[in-house]
Amino acid sequence: METLIVDRADGVVTVTLNRPEKKNAINGPMWRELIEVFEEVADTASDRVLVITGAGDGFCSGADLSPGDNPDLEVDAGGIGSTFRQMRVVGRAALRLHHLPQPTIAAVNGVAAGAGLNMALGCDLIVASERARFTEIFSKRGLNVDFGGSWLLPRLVGLHKAKELVFFADIIDAAEAERIGIVNRVVPADDLAKITTELATRLAALPPIQLSLSKRLLNQSFSVSMADALEFEDTAQAMNFASKDTAEAMVAFLQKRDPKFTGE
Repeated sequence: METLIVDRADGVVTVTLNRPEKKNAINGPMWRELIEVFEEVADTASDRVLVITGAGDGFCSGADLSPGDNPDLEVDAGGIGSTFRQMRVVGRAALRLHHLPQPTIAAVNGVAAGAGLNMALGCDLIVASERARFTEIFSKRGLNVDFGGSWLLPRLVGLHKAKELVFFADIIDAAEAERIGIVNRVVPADDLAKITTELATRLAALPPIQLSLSKRLLNQSFSVSMADALEFEDTAQAMNFASKDTAEAMVAFLQKRDPKFTGE
């Protein structure tokens, strides 16, 4: 690929945003390649976990608004039609990530700004280097929040805190991001890859059908009633008890051994 590095090992797919000279800012080709990778991973049974990280010393500085790098997103008072079409591409990338059945981890190694921050928020877990920095930079660029940030951020930090972060576009460090609930854990910079790999490996060893169902239940929890949630839980649990992985878990428990899940 032109803008991404995709590696696979033991069920873990690592996608590295690879424009380090631009702090991995997302241009047109990267948007489309991200959609392609997300769709491929969603349809690949052997892919158990997706990790997103950035090349060099940055995670992602957001959309590349440099002239010529992302022409559909350049400021043009008469170009609202083409810009709207390009934003549909951005939206598709965000939805593909959100709807991935596999667990996803963002390994944030540096700056995560704008769409780069919201891409990290779109993952199920965020592990951040102590050097990481986060900002919803949009208002300082005359823009509004995108890549799902208006939906994701309030669910993580609450509505008023989300408004503060979006309105002022302040930069917060990794410790503050952990304190307000944006990241799951902050680790030393030299340990980021190791700890992320350990978490991804643990997830890859768990039953994929059950993880996917749990992910879906949690993602929809803010938009359904308690009664609906219980109905969905009952349906999911019935599916679990009909699966080979649940039978394997029961047998392994009785035999006092670790289960081996196949995704069936």
